[in-house]
Amino acid sequence: MVNVRRHPERGGTDGVGIGPGGGCAGGAGGAGGHGGGRLNLLLSYAGWEATPWVECLPRMLDPMGVVSHRAGTGREATELLKRTRIHIAVVDLGLPLDGVPAGGGGGVVEEGGSRLLELLARQSEPTPTVVVKRSKSHRDEVREINAALRLGAFAVVDRPRGGGDLDVLLEVLKRCLVRHYRGVWPG
Repeated sequence: MVNVRRHPERGGTDGVGIGPGGGCAGGAGGAGGHGGGRLNLLLSYAGWEATPWVECLPRMLDPMGVVSHRAGTGREATELLKRTRIHIAVVDLGLPLDGVPAGGGGGVVEEGGSRLLELLARQSEPTPTVVVKRSKSHRDEVREINAALRLGAFAVVDRPRGGGDLDVLLEVLKRCLVRHYRGVWPG
């Protein structure tokens, strides 16, 4: 259950909740084209799953006034950061920079997730960040986790694959909100 207080000057307090077992079914809403809500959430996603968590999470959070802004590449996320105040960012380390291979050919896709994490860390007021790690070797995984934490990541989580993983991500987002905004909606 996620319970958050509102700013007293913006309408008192109210409890807002998300129950356990959050799957993708049900819930109205979506990515939300609103300019800003109680909380602007950046969801970067590398496109590695047919029914992604990035489709489910906004439907669960939209009724609470959380506006989810999606980015499929590092460049999309960078442009979004230029025009929108993001309160919490979920950064997928597998995010491509452009979505096209380096050099324009059939080569390797440049990494955008780690660059986005660096950009968020360099902001004058760094955005709290939850990092979604890639599936890599244990050695590479440890290296990535250490690098993310050095850049100020609030938490590093496995790639969400089901309802239980979404519950973990929701709990991490709740803890991030409590830690960085003292449990008060920032928007």
